[in-house]
Amino acid sequence: MNAEFDISDLSRRMQGAVATLKHELGGLRTGRASASLVEPMVVEAYGQTMPINQLATISVPEPRMLSVQVWDKAMVGAVDKAIRNSNLGLSPTVEGQVLRIRIPELNEQRRKEMAKVAHKYAEEARIAVRHVRRDGLDIVKKLLKDKSISEDDEKRHESEVQKVTDRFIGEIDSALNTKETEIMQV
Repeated sequence: MNAEFDISDLSRRMQGAVATLKHELGGLRTGRASASLVEPMVVEAYGQTMPINQLATISVPEPRMLSVQVWDKAMVGAVDKAIRNSNLGLSPTVEGQVLRIRIPELNEQRRKEMAKVAHKYAEEARIAVRHVRRDGLDIVKKLLKDKSISEDDEKRHESEVQKVTDRFIGEIDSALNTKETEIMQV
């Protein structure tokens, strides 16, 4: 194995694409309450923008309800504003330092739109994995051209890159199928 060709580095980069996809899919609303729905939100607080989870505790007391316990009473309005402006169609009810967010049912048309968005995220992740595969194959071809590896090593490395690529594409498809099932459930 040559020092320039590192299958673990390619694998790590592909894993990053899968992790990004899972994070993006976690933010898609499915009609069921999930803390990941509001975690990516940022709030204007203390003269800067901060993630909501640095200002409050997010919990799921019921399947269709989120509870956001804001630690600083002065920040309740800012957290409320951030949630309302998030384009997720959420309307929190303020009760002291606690914001209760009822998650509305999704209609069939909205579910289909969400499924399309999930497919778009998955395709972006597949493209990222393919870019990493191409980088790996380019390295292998360069090593062969420089006569650093034999043709047998080239074939073996190409096979390794393809196996890793297939594994991560499978993970992407699996994550997409899981999310699509979750979105389309009534």
